[in-house]
Amino acid sequence: MTNSAIRFDKVSRYFGDVKAVDAVDLEINDGEFFSMLGPSGSGKTTCLRMIAGFDRPTSGSIHLYGQEVSDLPPYDRDVNTVFQDYALFPHMTVGDNIAYGLMIKRVPKTERAKRLDEILDLVQLAGFAARKPSQLSGGQRQRVALARALINHPKVLLLDEPLGALDLKLRQQMQVELKSIQKRVGITFIFVTHDQEEALTMSDRIAVFNQGKIEQIGSPSDVYERPASSFVAGFVGTSNLVSGEVAKRITGSDQKFSIRPEKIHLGSASDVLTETMYKANGTVRDVIYLGLYTRYLVSLDDGGDLVVIEQNLKTTSMDVLKARDQKVVLFWEKDHISRVGG
Repeated sequence: MTNSAIRFDKVSRYFGDVKAVDAVDLEINDGEFFSMLGPSGSGKTTCLRMIAGFDRPTSGSIHLYGQEVSDLPPYDRDVNTVFQDYALFPHMTVGDNIAYGLMIKRVPKTERAKRLDEILDLVQLAGFAARKPSQLSGGQRQRVALARALINHPKVLLLDEPLGALDLKLRQQMQVELKSIQKRVGITFIFVTHDQEEALTMSDRIAVFNQGKIEQIGSPSDVYERPASSFVAGFVGTSNLVSGEVAKRITGSDQKFSIRPEKIHLGSASDVLTETMYKANGTVRDVIYLGLYTRYLVSLDDGGDLVVIEQNLKTTSMDVLKARDQKVVLFWEKDHISRVGG
């Protein structure tokens, strides 16, 4: 048995002249929570559909645990999919919705009941088997959809923006629950999202998609702290990109670099800096107080702007607003910048 759950070898999918997926190489490990992250139209959902068998590659090959599945229909692949709209049968009870796949496979009734109880406990819906989907909250309906996909014990679970219909607080709660469930069942989860917070929260690794290609694959910390391109730096969180003459005056090189706003400290000329730090002089052009933290927009004396984020540990809204139009010195550790291309 290979440690690779999914492997793409130069996979492309064209729709007429549109290259939805363009010669993608990808390897997803057995048992990992892997996220495909990118904006609409970047190719991530098309990749998921090709893994599921709902779509076929124009060229290249897809392997599931070492077996090529590029031309296999969905029912011959040991994968299940959870969709954003849940796709539950409204006339069926929760229990019947979840066990539907087992019934189609003619699993004996006693075995179905046993597995149903186990999966209801896993998704924290014990006691809900007799209810109808209309009697559940959005988060509960999402758990039913998840349970229905997991009860068949697939090798790979595909999740197509499954939390998109939930409100923010519930979405954050479900992020934690999904990761916990994945650890307990131990199977490969492949999660498609355009929400970088979701990807950073849950994933073992992330593939960042852009215009049909993968710009970077890495752990959440790798992708966030060391973006491989300008696109990744800008799409995954907020990042300052500095290049040309401004970069040269700060670092001694005109090579483009990125620095995250929370890594920058807002100081004054009296602050003593060490040799491990870069600095830049500027003027606070705008201040946005956001309760937990404040976002400062600083115009640099050498040109361009930097965004700075600082937690409001000892300040109030009135304190931070006084910084507007003030001369400041920005400084940060040299090893907090990331050299980027593109």
